[in-house]
Amino acid sequence: MGMFKPIPIRAAGLIITALIPVFTVVCAGDLRSAILDTAKKYIGARYNYGGMTTEGFDCSGFVQYVYRENGIALPRSTVDQFEKGKKIEFSDAKPGDLVFFKIYRNRISHVGIFITKDRFIHAPSWGKRVGIADMNLHYWRKSFVGAVTYIDR
Repeated sequence: MGMFKPIPIRAAGLIITALIPVFTVVCAGDLRSAILDTAKKYIGARYNYGGMTTEGFDCSGFVQYVYRENGIALPRSTVDQFEKGKKIEFSDAKPGDLVFFKIYRNRISHVGIFITKDRFIHAPSWGKRVGIADMNLHYWRKSFVGAVTYIDR
């Protein structure tokens, strides 16, 4: 989340230009909004197993892409995204946090981006497209494992 600003520096009678990093401080609320805005741009993108581009996403590739577009590097796999994130209670989840599910073989196998207490955005599965899902549906409630954040509260 920064850029470089050229700064002239005088050393031993010479003037050289150094590129000094200039960092922009971003409020967590602004970052959360930016993450959701980015994610919503891809509603309708097709699902592609192993996909990490706008040509097609799988769930963890979608989350990784959206976060990377907002300056946050995430691990590639769903399990690693869950394990490396800071665990939070679902009741403490804020827009832009990640929600995880056990869908296949009783292991963490799906991730989405939390929007509100009852909605998240995700790349669902084969034949489907990136969209918003309802956390109140029995399918998601019974599969829910936990939430993590990568954003300072």
